[in-house]
Amino acid sequence: MGKSRARRFRRAPFSPTGLEQGPDGESSPEEEPAAELLEKLQHPSAEVREYACASISKLLQQKQVIPAFLQRDVVRCLGPLLMDHSLAVRETAAGALRNLSACGGFEVCDDMVTKDIMTPLVALLKECSTGLDANQLSPKKGREMNKNYIEDIANEAINLLWNVCECSNTAVSIFNKEGCLEAVLHYMKKSSTNVDLAISVANCLQAVTEDNPDLLSSFNASAQQVLETVMLCPESTMKHILLRTLIAGTIWNIKGIIPPGSLGSMVNAILKIFSESLAIDAGETIIRMNKAEKNRLKLAAEAETEQNMSDVIDNSVLNEDDDMEETPRGKVMRENDISDLLPSEKWELKEVTALLMAQQTALEIIVNMCCNEDPSDDEWEELSSSDESDLFMENSYNEGSGLLMSPLCLSDEVNSAFLNNLIPKKILEKTAFPNSVALDICMHNPSWKPLIKKLNTVQCRALTCLHSILLVSDVDCLGGASALQSLAQHLSHLVFSKTELPTDAEFLEAITSALRALLQTMASKNVSQCMTPEQLLALCEAGIHSSNASVRVNVVSILGISGSVLAKGEDTAETLKMIGKFLLEVAMKESSLVVAGEALDALFDVFADGKEAEKAAVQIKLLPALKEFQPVFKMRMRKEGKGQYSTDQLCVLDNVKMNLRRFIAYQETLGKTPT
Repeated sequence: MGKSRARRFRRAPFSPTGLEQGPDGESSPEEEPAAELLEKLQHPSAEVREYACASISKLLQQKQVIPAFLQRDVVRCLGPLLMDHSLAVRETAAGALRNLSACGGFEVCDDMVTKDIMTPLVALLKECSTGLDANQLSPKKGREMNKNYIEDIANEAINLLWNVCECSNTAVSIFNKEGCLEAVLHYMKKSSTNVDLAISVANCLQAVTEDNPDLLSSFNASAQQVLETVMLCPESTMKHILLRTLIAGTIWNIKGIIPPGSLGSMVNAILKIFSESLAIDAGETIIRMNKAEKNRLKLAAEAETEQNMSDVIDNSVLNEDDDMEETPRGKVMRENDISDLLPSEKWELKEVTALLMAQQTALEIIVNMCCNEDPSDDEWEELSSSDESDLFMENSYNEGSGLLMSPLCLSDEVNSAFLNNLIPKKILEKTAFPNSVALDICMHNPSWKPLIKKLNTVQCRALTCLHSILLVSDVDCLGGASALQSLAQHLSHLVFSKTELPTDAEFLEAITSALRALLQTMASKNVSQCMTPEQLLALCEAGIHSSNASVRVNVVSILGISGSVLAKGEDTAETLKMIGKFLLEVAMKESSLVVAGEALDALFDVFADGKEAEKAAVQIKLLPALKEFQPVFKMRMRKEGKGQYSTDQLCVLDNVKMNLRRFIAYQETLGKTPT
């Protein structure tokens, strides 16, 4: 039976930056046409240039306006402002370019690199790195009085660098050639005082170190020490947990420079960080942080009321006695004044967001740790012939190899670290549906509502992680047959516990991938399966209508695995008939050749052997149906194959075509065999 190739995750570009407010009297950014705003970038007034950059920054968050700015060469207009003499202009220009890179996507990022955005960006990063310790504060008064422009400019620039390096190999090559690593690592030294900047750096590092062997030589002992220091940071905030998780991912990416004798301790340290992140209950954290936010807002409102009353009393006293010495404005201190100690705005929401990002990142890295490290495996490719499946299992599973995983050829010491940190248990916990109370809080709070998507993403990543572990793990390491049956019941509950079957494409892909790997493992070890044929058919009926081809491949494969098990039993012909009819219909009507090939592959498995299978095959007229379909399948491969499918997929489809010819010949011999 075929199996999907394990998925590798890449980091997604970070969210765009916000908008700085323009000077009084200016019209709103939405009213400013692109041409006029770009012209203002050349204005002699730094304040006008700053406002123009900020206005462009906000507009670029709307994808529909990006083409208008690109047509007017926005990259070459904004690029020189990264080195503007005004620090405020530098920051807003970097923010605008960051938004362009984040909202424009891969093609826009490539275009930005082509238009030489890396030259001013690298210069800015190196200059900021040199002046990082100058502690240059804003000359402005009030809310921005303590604003550190160098660090804030660096934060925008690092996010821009992250986005373009995520999307452009040329940008990564320039990063290597220009020696940017040293400057970027220098920013990490601010992690104790500016964790947001450190997180941006860590995201960038994880992106530029992935599949980048040319950078490994730059990670000398000093560079490794910087990463190690951050990993050992004792701070327990959610942002610091995210920071440590990202650095752990970077260290995994550069494992090629780790001495073999240190590999075990390195992986143990990484998994310890992941374990710390995954051990936290996100639902309970949302409930607790939401309560903390309410208390903070209540205290802030009470403090503001008290301040207003105090101002009224002070003014009345001053008016009654002109001879009284005036208290300096801003120096009035009241007993129990906590206003300066209150956390920054929405810090609770930011903490929860950081936790969910840490958990998502940890799960994605674990998935990558389970993969055979082929740089071409960037996408989720469905490979589906019996021949390919056998080869894959030979490469990825060795008896007694432990839980972390023969493609990496890691030692027993490293494998045991996976279990010692309770990683499988914590992954399984994350596959459950999110806490209903936490979901209710998010649903009724507009600023918290985006967390719902993040909670669901963590669940899907955990299911994908489970799928990867099942592909490469020894059954005993997973807890034996009883643990597999319990896991099957858990996954069945996720599918069937609600009144309607799930329809979300991301969840369906993750849950069907996990089920597929689990049922294959159970079948290979002759562990009885607890899902009923009726449940399986219901799931397959729902999944086969998904727009996601991976879901359709998975449900067809699931049916093939279960059918092949049923074919070995007694009195199963009626169920096998239903399975056979379903698979035949998919093979003949499916628009995707990959899914059609998987359906044929499943048919070969279900009807390969057994009296019940032979009986069912005759009753559904399987042989004449396949003989009639064979030339149709060959014709579709000739017409649709080239250009639409990858080389690997075409190789698999060729195997299916060959197996179809062999299976027809086999079925013909059964018809000639005396009963």
